[in-house]
Amino acid sequence: MADLQVLVGDAAQDFAGRFADAWHRIEAGDAVNERHLSFDRFETLARVLTGKRLELLRHLHRQPAASVNALAKALGRDYRRVHEDIEALARAGLVDREDGGTGLTAPYDVIATRIAL
Repeated sequence: MADLQVLVGDAAQDFAGRFADAWHRIEAGDAVNERHLSFDRFETLARVLTGKRLELLRHLHRQPAASVNALAKALGRDYRRVHEDIEALARAGLVDREDGGTGLTAPYDVIATRIAL
């Protein structure tokens, strides 16, 4: 599993640099197994990655879930709230859906965050 790089406040040239670097590694025949997510501001990241959602991600990392319902039961949480959390995390790219959209995973070992000042 790869690490997930979360970048906050990067400029357009930072995105372009990461893309070019990955492109050159692919051209050289190197494997590129990395994920990057970018947020415009820290406040945006904080709205998406709350304490309950981080708990949910940790659970999915250890034990992928077959459905939102199964996940809510495993966490002992209300289905509606877990569904809202999954939707927000999936839109942000922090949760992957498999098996036709029902299987849920967090397929990375580490979330590394860099916040530009």
